[in-house]
Amino acid sequence: MLIDGLIQWEEGSQAHSAGWHSENGISAHQKVVLADDTLTADAAYRLACEGTALLWRGDFQNARQLLQALVRRVDKPSKKSKRNKAKNQLQEHGALDQFHHHRLAQSQRARILGMILIELNAEHRISLKRAPDVALACSEAYGSATESYVISLRELLGVISAHEWRKKGVPVPANENEVIRIYPHYGVFSPVRGEYLELVWNAALPYAVDQHSLAFDIGVGSGVLSVLLVKRGVQRVIATDSDDRALACAKENMAHLGLTNQVEIRKANLFPAGQAALIVCNPPWLPARPSSSLEHAVYDPNSQMLKGFLHGLREHLLPEGEGWLILSDLAEHLGLRSRETLLNWIREAGLKVIGREDIRPKHGKVFDQEDALHAARVAELTSLWRLQAE
Repeated sequence: MLIDGLIQWEEGSQAHSAGWHSENGISAHQKVVLADDTLTADAAYRLACEGTALLWRGDFQNARQLLQALVRRVDKPSKKSKRNKAKNQLQEHGALDQFHHHRLAQSQRARILGMILIELNAEHRISLKRAPDVALACSEAYGSATESYVISLRELLGVISAHEWRKKGVPVPANENEVIRIYPHYGVFSPVRGEYLELVWNAALPYAVDQHSLAFDIGVGSGVLSVLLVKRGVQRVIATDSDDRALACAKENMAHLGLTNQVEIRKANLFPAGQAALIVCNPPWLPARPSSSLEHAVYDPNSQMLKGFLHGLREHLLPEGEGWLILSDLAEHLGLRSRETLLNWIREAGLKVIGREDIRPKHGKVFDQEDALHAARVAELTSLWRLQAE
């Protein structure tokens, strides 16, 4: 695993240290104190707000309860009147300002909640009372360790949750009569938003697939789109990604479903060599800088992947082939990108729009009127843009 620095503290009148790891890109804390079951939630909250990290030495389950107590204190301003005020800020201050305010608030919240720290040994084990066995979950997420290390409790709980998703899988309708399971890995986008899968399942395949049954899946992630294409009758898919976790996840899912002969997984930045009758891409939907490695599936700085896909698509399409761009318009409702900008990029890439299928999201945040971005989420559409070379 990658160690991102060194955590140092005093314990028993002696100096101690361990490696520091953070998937959120947080630097090793400079102020660290020991904490146990005697620490009150109010004192813990005050220390966390002041920038002091708490290396936990008490009961593990009490640490989880303390984290929940911090969550309540961080979210305490969210009383009815203030929630209503936050909800209206999209109209009062503009969607873009509200988006940046929301991102800043989320970052500050994550910083405070990340101040409870847990030490693990080189075997990914925790020597605390009532600590769970997290060795397999951490090994899956981080790989092998050569020394003891410290991570935030909040991150550790995310690793445990990801391990459960990987064990149980995510059910995905493959056709009218079949449901398959995709097993997402830690750090790989999970196909829980089913509306974009529905678009891919229902869109008419291009005629070129009848003559050359080859598709490219750009940014394969968990591999779910490659699976759907094969289930729809595409004989061969070449799927690419630049992220090692995504590549390992997609390969494991293809093996599990018996599709290794039909789907080839390659490490590449966007396109493989050659041309295909169908090229699909579901890039990150929001053109903003991710604050952690885990956010790369959601945030695409300066729309780099989106623009790269559009500008490389034409030369990789067979005659009469199609590119399917799967994209939410949430960025438009947040003022991050305009529809005209997207259409200009399509034209500049020598492409034309031959069709578009839209669907409304069905995830929980759409119906959460207390969400700070509720007005934008209610207006959101997810679209499958059918593109061809001019």
